[in-house]
Amino acid sequence: MTYATLMVQLELGHPNAGLLKIAADLAERFNAHVIGIATCQPIQLMYADGYVPGDVFEQDNKERHKEMAEAEAEFRAALQTQSRALEWRSSIRFAPLSAYVAGEARSADLLIAGVASGELFDSSRALNTGDLIMQAGRPVLLVPHAVQKLALDRVVVGWKDSRETRRAVSDALPLLKQAAHVTVVEIAASDDMDAAHKHVQGVVAWLKQHGIEAVCDVSSSTGDDAAGLYTVAQDLGADLIVAGAYGRSRLVEWALGGVTRDLLLRQDFCALLSH
Repeated sequence: MTYATLMVQLELGHPNAGLLKIAADLAERFNAHVIGIATCQPIQLMYADGYVPGDVFEQDNKERHKEMAEAEAEFRAALQTQSRALEWRSSIRFAPLSAYVAGEARSADLLIAGVASGELFDSSRALNTGDLIMQAGRPVLLVPHAVQKLALDRVVVGWKDSRETRRAVSDALPLLKQAAHVTVVEIAASDDMDAAHKHVQGVVAWLKQHGIEAVCDVSSSTGDDAAGLYTVAQDLGADLIVAGAYGRSRLVEWALGGVTRDLLLRQDFCALLSH
């Protein structure tokens, strides 16, 4: 198993240097074809008479096409020597941005995306990362803006005995094979410690069948599993966390916190999430 095709989602109006450096490194590691993608919505100002004046719409349209061209140029400059082949896709559309990128993900093995810096402020340019993960049907590698490289020296698998986590670990196999150290971590309540040890030992044994040496780590829950996993990852000096996304409903996940939301907000290391 490998990543033959990577898809990199660029955020318009913001630098994507770190994201593209990591995409270039992975493209070289896997000799991958890389698709760059960007999308935005046209201006949606509401006036009393119910429409946007033509000159305002035209100026906005020019600005968005300019940003698209700049993003494509940034993408090609960053990857032209590392990728087996490059392709660019873009769209200006009224529909939700995440739906467009998720649909195009049919062409890729792995999506690489940043946690949009403008996500809460300019939904016309920044897609909803959580929605993308839910809809894509592909693993999504999240790259915080502060991260400039993915060393893959230490990878933490945040284990939860769920469908989403099993899929995430399977999706991450190409990266886990590249990692120097892999730790499978489960955060468990005191009554569940024996079961947790059995879970992670089973995962470690399965990974060994794929040529990946991993170690077990079962930690006691303090009531905040996201914080517990984050602490373990920090202590181990992790470059990447692999985890299942949205094991519960998104409404409950958001209301109660949860590992998925926490990983969407972290700025310390990359996370590979699958739903």
